[in-house]
Amino acid sequence: MPRGEAGDSGEESFDTEEFPGGEVRGRPELSDLDSYAGVDELGPRSHEYGDDSETSLDGPDAAYSAGGGAGGGIGGVGQLGDNVVLGPVPDLQGTEDLELHELDDQGGPEAAVDPNGPEARRELLKVEAELNQRWPETKIEPSLSRISALVNVLGEPHRGYPVLQVAGTNGKGSTTRMIDALLTRMGLRVGRYTSPHLQLVTERIALDGAPISAARYVDLYHDIAPYVAMVDGAGQPDAPPMSKFEVLTGMAFAAFADAPVEAAVIEVGMGGSWDATNVADADVAAITPIGIDHVEYLGSDLAGIAAEKAGIIKSGSVVVIAEQDPEVLKVLLARAVEVDASIARAGSEFGVLSREIAVGGQLLKLQGLGGVYDEIFLPLHGAHQAANASLALAAVEAFFGAGAERQLVIEAVREAFAEVEMPGRLERVRSAPTVLLDAAHNPHGAKALAAAVAEEFAFRRLVGVVAVMSDKDARGILEALEPAISDIVVTVNNSPRAMPLEELNALAIEVFGEDRVIAESAMDSAIETAIGLVEQGDNPEESMSGGGVLITGSVFTAGEARTLFGKEPS
Repeated sequence: MPRGEAGDSGEESFDTEEFPGGEVRGRPELSDLDSYAGVDELGPRSHEYGDDSETSLDGPDAAYSAGGGAGGGIGGVGQLGDNVVLGPVPDLQGTEDLELHELDDQGGPEAAVDPNGPEARRELLKVEAELNQRWPETKIEPSLSRISALVNVLGEPHRGYPVLQVAGTNGKGSTTRMIDALLTRMGLRVGRYTSPHLQLVTERIALDGAPISAARYVDLYHDIAPYVAMVDGAGQPDAPPMSKFEVLTGMAFAAFADAPVEAAVIEVGMGGSWDATNVADADVAAITPIGIDHVEYLGSDLAGIAAEKAGIIKSGSVVVIAEQDPEVLKVLLARAVEVDASIARAGSEFGVLSREIAVGGQLLKLQGLGGVYDEIFLPLHGAHQAANASLALAAVEAFFGAGAERQLVIEAVREAFAEVEMPGRLERVRSAPTVLLDAAHNPHGAKALAAAVAEEFAFRRLVGVVAVMSDKDARGILEALEPAISDIVVTVNNSPRAMPLEELNALAIEVFGEDRVIAESAMDSAIETAIGLVEQGDNPEESMSGGGVLITGSVFTAGEARTLFGKEPS
């Protein structure tokens, strides 16, 4: 099993601890790295089977529609990176003595069908309308019975590839994307499943680092719909049908099997034990920082929340754990011991040795399970993203069986991190004045956001645009943001679950004081007002210098703002 060894860095040291158990099964040896011209050869030999959100945005992509949909700010759905799907190839016919040119087919070639074009988008909306008739992710009946039944009738697609699973309260999406980038750079074909989405539901299922097309999403749904109906009909009369999230999870598993992928990185939707993604037995479980969120579903007891999330740790697996509250760590370690999982902890077997603020991000030196990785440029801001990078690296090392004196190819690691893209995470969408957006949606995330802004940006004046969901700790979010923001414009996003403007405005006045709060009834006008505040002054050019706008409070808020600024789903 992997062991972390701290180098003589003279910086922060990490204790070395040998894990119980043996080597990670089914992983290639990484010794004799000089034999690798690159890293394409690295990959799992085989997959050995074991035993057996912010809550989602349930409307039909209202944030995308806010920008005009197919005719709006992002120029339609656009090309998201999938291969263009061609229409039927016509039969080529001709006489025996006539050589037929490939385009001479009695009428010419059929036009290529845009898998993200208007027709595909219309079909996507129809599918979403059907799925939205099911239980949303805001309604939960804790059970794996329905998703288990679905994957069973589908032929267990989730067992056709090794799985890395990510749970926690904050940083799940970022860590999942970093793992995806690292595995891809190591030469694997990777599937990624995340939730919720920022702008378009197709973002949730990604292949080769890009969302699947609208047409592929529609095809996946129609492929599994008969089996979903079978599961719905097999339950007791009073049993709930499959939820939307359960169906989407089945679609993701099927998409990855069809691709096929060589590894799947799966983000837990909510909790862990009873989340639909947990029907898979992950080879590697990554646990990001755990805090209090989704109180109405997970409760307010930190140890209880940790126990729920610890459910993704399976027998014989490796669990990599971010820095945690001591109470949380105790619960996670107990679960690992119970199921005989190997353990690697941030601050012990791996971690961030040093970080320096750099143009466009930060320069990191990371302690991995197999040694030190230096000169890592991460184009993201904040100490929390450095910690996410360290966790992602340890997860990928564990996946490949790295350990003492056996590292991943460091150039490949550098390249993977340098190319990471993280939409909606302190993302710059405009300059002069700078406009940033972030999907922070709970006090823990808002606190990390405020710290990153204060540390890495020297704003003369920073105006916040904030819209939150009604089921979130709005006061806690506002209190976390208050030290970093000069003024705040409160508004609403297009979600039906958005906190009413009057309620959010009242809370903001209590936290910021009436003279620092402005209320606007729509996101676009709120952004315009915030930019106007930043540009105030006798000399507009001078006053604009050093000013900024921060849009945050919800995943839905960040997604709607992204659309308004013309950003494509990614």
